[in-house]
Amino acid sequence: MPSGILGTALTGLMAFQRSMQTTSNNIANVNTDGYSRQTTNLATTNSTFSRGNYVGNGVDVTNVTRSYDQFISNNIRTSASALGDADRFQTMTKQVDNLMANPETGMANSMKSFFNAVNTVATDPTSIPARQIMVTESTALATQFSNVSSQLENMRAQNNEYMQTNIDSINSYTQSIADLNTKISAVTRGGGTQYPNELLDQRDQLLTKLSENIDVSVLTRADGSVDVFIGQGHALISGDSRSKLELSNSTTDIMQKDVLMNGLNVNNQFASGSLAGAVKFRDQVLDPAQQQLGLVAAGLGISFNEVHKQGVDLNGAVGKNMFTFEPSQVPVYRNNANVGGNISVVFDPATIGQLHASDYRLDYNAGAYSLTRLTDNTKVMLPTGGLPTTVDGITITELSIPQGNASFIIRPTYQAAKNINAVISDPKEIAAAAGNGQGENVNALALANLETQSKFSDGKTFSQTYQQMVARVGTSANAASVSLSAQKALNNQATEARANFAGVNLDEEAANLIKFQNAYQASSQVVAISRSLFDSLLSAVR
Repeated sequence: MPSGILGTALTGLMAFQRSMQTTSNNIANVNTDGYSRQTTNLATTNSTFSRGNYVGNGVDVTNVTRSYDQFISNNIRTSASALGDADRFQTMTKQVDNLMANPETGMANSMKSFFNAVNTVATDPTSIPARQIMVTESTALATQFSNVSSQLENMRAQNNEYMQTNIDSINSYTQSIADLNTKISAVTRGGGTQYPNELLDQRDQLLTKLSENIDVSVLTRADGSVDVFIGQGHALISGDSRSKLELSNSTTDIMQKDVLMNGLNVNNQFASGSLAGAVKFRDQVLDPAQQQLGLVAAGLGISFNEVHKQGVDLNGAVGKNMFTFEPSQVPVYRNNANVGGNISVVFDPATIGQLHASDYRLDYNAGAYSLTRLTDNTKVMLPTGGLPTTVDGITITELSIPQGNASFIIRPTYQAAKNINAVISDPKEIAAAAGNGQGENVNALALANLETQSKFSDGKTFSQTYQQMVARVGTSANAASVSLSAQKALNNQATEARANFAGVNLDEEAANLIKFQNAYQASSQVVAISRSLFDSLLSAVR
């Protein structure tokens, strides 16, 4: 670069040309998603010492940087994760609330209609039409239990499908981010001071999309690449390598899914994001609702059977079960690590009122069994002799001894609503009498009284237990809606903060364009004057 007035003017021409080019690029990308406003950074060229003075040599373009603030970027990712979590949780919880609380799709009307039919038989125990209505309503009740359970299973399948789509998106984003890490570190210039701005914008946008699915923490390396972590420091992305997430069947239920990373269960390693919202919905709303529904079905069916079998029907025969559960055994799942060992679990009619809407873990260690209620991690006391034992409304029997330590998951109420069936089809087989006469109603009155009796350990009736579940789901749905509104507002604020800081303002860019144009023209004028002076000097020499 020539020194002196001409050299100084030329540096100005180049600097302001680059500045106008950057401004033009900003204007062209005013509507580009994720684009960060760029700025041409100028610095004074080193002066030259001449005749006792330091004389300036113009200006240098040191860098073209983008408007970036780490705090704002972290805030956007955090708010995106929280919004994704709240949105998924609210969407699915609302579906359960609509199902359970709706008189047409829930259980409240079916239970009421059934007990109304029982009361009608108690009023007129010899009426075949009244008995037929009771038979019909018993079938309708069992069918409705099954229908509601099926709807919950459909929501579970829908949630599982969403989780799979979510994980596919996460894996796609992590691969793209790892690829961008490779490109960015390969083209980084100036010892880590000059980066490809467009690639950085693309990566930031992908990190935000990744955060919508799963909450992450980001650490930037000196070469411009980033490491991305989930949970307690599990590396999802490390430079140009990344870990894949996968959805695997749970050991307790093929409809229950676990999120794995490199074979490690990471279900509890993310606190927000839409994937966390799906897991939270399953664990906090769907599973409890299905278990509570099964609790009502099992409690009602078995309690009704026990009273019905104490009566006599119109044929003079002792009453039989009105409801059955197919299969009759409670589902038990063996841990994959178990060697041998098998147990059987059935409902115990005598203690059915102690049944809880919970799964249990039965552990075998050093020749002894221990039982844990998983809803509250309460250790349930077992007798000294071990199995068989009856506890919390179920009877546990050892069929074969495990070889070494083992564990089993017992799910008493999980499938009870799905498995209940009404098996009496002949109205004459309704045992309304107590044995004193085939036409009296003593046992029918006892059956009708079940509607208002406290049949569970918490002192609630069947209807109250169901309404408790409806209220709990409704409260969750309402809280989810409030949270969603709040998270939308916070996300909008974070997005607006980024737009104010890094977005392109056309008025500002137009002003900059005029400023740089004037500076360019002024530098051009200096070049012209320098040329005129040089020509005059040559003429004088000639």
